[in-house]
Amino acid sequence: QVQVVESGGGFVQAGGSLRLSCAASGIIFRIDSMGWYRQAPGNERELVATITSDGRTNYADFVKGRFTISRANAEVYLQMNSLTPEDTAVYYCNQDLNTRSYWGQGTQVTVSS
Repeated sequence: QVQVVESGGGFVQAGGSLRLSCAASGIIFRIDSMGWYRQAPGNERELVATITSDGRTNYADFVKGRFTISRANAEVYLQMNSLTPEDTAVYYCNQDLNTRSYWGQGTQVTVSS
């Protein structure tokens, strides 16, 4: 059974940093794109950043210059700097594995002002 699990969320003051990690486990024979999404209360889930298997990245405008997505094997990371209260949300990892899309359970990020 393939699954992905996020870690690294937490509570931070405005201007601080957090690093999210997402690891896949199980029998994996193909790894394609990976990404991070977030959902704040009352809002729809939105794309934060994606990275392809050959390392091409794409960022939402609201995180450009502050967040960096990276990957290594079956793990994907999100380095988040200069956090603001507007970044408060549940952050979800998505990985395209074995031609299917897998979501993690989410990790809460809370930024205080």
